[in-house]
Amino acid sequence: MPDTTVPPVLVAVVVTYSAGPRELGQCVAALRSGGGVDRLIVVDTGGAAIVDDLPGSPPCEVIRTANRGYGAAANVGFARAAALGADRVALLNDDVVVRAGWTVPLLAAIEAAPEVGAAQPKLLDAGTGLVNSLGVRVGPDGAGVDIGDGEADIAVASGTPATPIELFTGGAVMFTTGFLADTGGFDERYFLYYEDVDLARRGAARGWQYRLAADSVVEHARGLSTGGDPGRTLWLQERNRLWAAFRFAGPATVGRALWLSVRRLRHEPRKVHARALLAGLRGAPSRLRERVARR
Repeated sequence: MPDTTVPPVLVAVVVTYSAGPRELGQCVAALRSGGGVDRLIVVDTGGAAIVDDLPGSPPCEVIRTANRGYGAAANVGFARAAALGADRVALLNDDVVVRAGWTVPLLAAIEAAPEVGAAQPKLLDAGTGLVNSLGVRVGPDGAGVDIGDGEADIAVASGTPATPIELFTGGAVMFTTGFLADTGGFDERYFLYYEDVDLARRGAARGWQYRLAADSVVEHARGLSTGGDPGRTLWLQERNRLWAAFRFAGPATVGRALWLSVRRLRHEPRKVHARALLAGLRGAPSRLRERVARR
């Protein structure tokens, strides 16, 4: 069991791309007022136009890096957090706002058992009162779906026990540094989308478990952090869905994932769907080799 005599060092890593300085400022302000965070790291991939480290307490360090994708930026933050002596690392999009006390249930969930490597808060759609995510599941066609998406929120009493989930969302999640060291963090080849599914699947294969702490609440103004190129977004979603299916899914799911991509060729934007299908197929041999290697 963890040594509870020494409080864990918690570092929050915020990846920012295109949500803008106003949204980033709200995110950082909420992290500071929400409590429980010892250090803040903002990994700026170019969209927020940050000039200096953000003053205030706890300290907020800004790391600038080329835009190599969400997973790559998160890995930069994880490495810096480890260098700062972090025991726990919270990863957040720049378009989220945490509520006061959000770290307490997540830390309790992680520290309940040594095999728990990650805990996710309840994500709500900002300003709607509707659920954004209570974890992630993969559908029969290989598509990742946020559990509870669009449902009315149900308030959960403080201290409600965390519940097991199969997969977590990368939009707001807390990790142990042991989990990150064991898995190597995100696979940067995904660039954006399904890198969290990939990480959770790889961790589960190594014996790690995950929890939903529904009394930890984070509001998400989704859509602000992904930029303004819908064709690129669609291409990444389609390609990466196929990649994840080839690496982790059974034959029936792989077949349905491919058939979905083929059916989408009938609809606009056809060229984007076609390029995504071809890119997914080009990545299939590598994903299949990785599938065999992890057995």
